[in-house]
Amino acid sequence: MIILGILFFIFGFVTWLNGSLIPFLKLILNLSDFEALFVTFSFYIAYVVMALPMSYLLNRYGYKNGMMMGLAIMSVGSLLFIPAALYATYSLFLTALFTLGSGLTILQTASNPFVVALGDKKSAAKRISIMGIINKTAGVLVPLLFTALIFSDINSFDTSHLTQLDKDALASRLITPYLIMAITLFGLIGLVKFSNLKEISFEQDDAQKRTNILAYPQVVFGAIALFFYVGIEVIAGDTIGLYGASLGLQNYTMFTSITMVFMVVGYTLGVFLIPKFLSQEKALLLSALFGMLFLVGILNTYGALSLFFVATLGLSNALIWPSIWPLALDGLGKHTAQGSALLIMGIAGGAVLPLAFGKIADISSIKYAYTLGFICYGFILYYALSAHKKRSW
Repeated sequence: MIILGILFFIFGFVTWLNGSLIPFLKLILNLSDFEALFVTFSFYIAYVVMALPMSYLLNRYGYKNGMMMGLAIMSVGSLLFIPAALYATYSLFLTALFTLGSGLTILQTASNPFVVALGDKKSAAKRISIMGIINKTAGVLVPLLFTALIFSDINSFDTSHLTQLDKDALASRLITPYLIMAITLFGLIGLVKFSNLKEISFEQDDAQKRTNILAYPQVVFGAIALFFYVGIEVIAGDTIGLYGASLGLQNYTMFTSITMVFMVVGYTLGVFLIPKFLSQEKALLLSALFGMLFLVGILNTYGALSLFFVATLGLSNALIWPSIWPLALDGLGKHTAQGSALLIMGIAGGAVLPLAFGKIADISSIKYAYTLGFICYGFILYYALSAHKKRSW
């Protein structure tokens, strides 16, 4: 559990750095909201492109070796930030983000089944919630560190009229943090290699004679539910800085931390309530309903209060991921790696939906763009009510 906890912290650290990176790159590269949100697209689209190839690697080389491969790829991605920062080149930043996402794909595909398989499947959401607390704690710390290290003296710059020299100076500040990240990720390879993590294995039963993972509707619908979940999770965490900037608030690169605090609160509730007081299905149902309620709050309030409701989406989002995974993987047996890969592909919602959000924001307003969340929570509600129970088409 300790090794897995470290890996989930890394997931959070790398993933939620994007929330601070988006307004930063928008500033130094003169991007629109739509262009800035290609940060999330480049990062999360890797989960679609790489998920199935990575599942084959896991089946061939094992889950533990797969984790080491993922860490090595992420280390390379971190190093790519150095030339991107030196030349302040948008395409290089996107390439580095795609590489980081590719490494995370294999790590996520390997680690989530590990957590599910560690004990009783009825309490799997509780274990994933514990991992989620670790993950989102990193999400709280990253924006604070980013603001302290990169944006600490931003008031000494005229952000409305940055010269090219100013932009180059700001971009170069990314070099040291990403170099440290690359070294840390490479060091973690040794930690995993010499750890006592054992390979997980799955028994086959009659239901598992189906050879195509698409023959399992609970997984297919689960992947779609995760698509909408990750989309609204990324929107809640990565656009709050843009929303804060549009409201004229200061230190907007750290607002992602507020959303992450609410997610940590939600995960903590999951640890204490699931499965003793709340089933995984009920947790998913309540998460969708509260998400819709908080969206109403965003749209019907103004200023800092409206921003606060964006942050509270973190509370409604917290238990969705932990609840979907055990429900979707139930009964897959030896097909668990493929099922996990299909679910990981659902993370593409983090690539597509923020772009849709950005386009709506450019056409109308950031505030109105949050209406996209009703579609997301609507499908999650459907999965909680009935789709997770389907075992045949």
